Amino acid sequence: MPHYILGIDGGGTSCRAAVADATGRILGRGKSGAANILSDPDNALIHIIGASKAAFEEAGLEPSQISSAAALVGVAGSNVGVAVHYVKERLPFAKADIESDGLIALQGALGDSDGAVAILGTGSIYISRRDDEISYIGGWGFQIGDLGSGARLGHALLQESVLAFDRIHPSSPLTDAVMVEFNSDPREVVEFARAAQPGDFGRHAPKVFDYAGRNDPVAIALLKASAQTIDEALDAVVARGSRKLCLLGGLAPLYRPWLAERHQPLFVDSAADALTGSVALAAKRFGAHSGGEA
Repeated sequence: MPHYILGIDGGGTSCRAAVADATGRILGRGKSGAANILSDPDNALIHIIGASKAAFEEAGLEPSQISSAAALVGVAGSNVGVAVHYVKERLPFAKADIESDGLIALQGALGDSDGAVAILGTGSIYISRRDDEISYIGGWGFQIGDLGSGARLGHALLQESVLAFDRIHPSSPLTDAVMVEFNSDPREVVEFARAAQPGDFGRHAPKVFDYAGRNDPVAIALLKASAQTIDEALDAVVARGSRKLCLLGGLAPLYRPWLAERHQPLFVDSAADALTGSVALAAKRFGAHSGGEA
């Protein structure tokens, strides 16, 4: 059994880590940059390690001790074997498991009870538990999935702004503001998009909610289309038996009023965050009551 365990929440915008003793009591926390193992595995590794060292430092522990710790790493892309293998074999911990960011969020939000979470941040994923059976919907990454995510919403905004510039679609104060940001030059939008990671697109998503609150027609259309994809996923979650839904992630409170009325009575507040869930799962797997060696 290790002296210390780590719970890690690797998000598309930032990575958080918490070091705990073998009972799961949190001793310190740390934060670093984005940890997207699909789009940028090498930087994800740097930030996972950086957040872990920062957590040890806050706890007053020598950061080099992370090499003897057991870690549970929750990240998007845990369902893509190549990415998981690449990252896992390069982690510096004595033992590490990589799990879905949805699983740690579910554990934090609902503890051991049945229900489902929808994570709506840079990416998107839905995870449900019923009678100890875990099932996932989505989480397939920015290129072909993550519908309703900040990255996809930000991407759609940039696309619509260029369409408005070309007078293919109507412009609005929102699209005008976006183009001003890029010096009214669509080539700058293209150059940005060519090198952009999901988190870069995601940073444009809050503008859509802001302008929708001002009755901007493009913002409203983009949000309605994006919210529909979330409602479709929630329908699938409910069809699997979930009667308790937690909306999580930075965009969750912004999206909630845009979601279908049929889902509103099922929404519940989260008991704790994903980092807390990661620590709880790490304690179950590696801690004092895990029943196994780390």
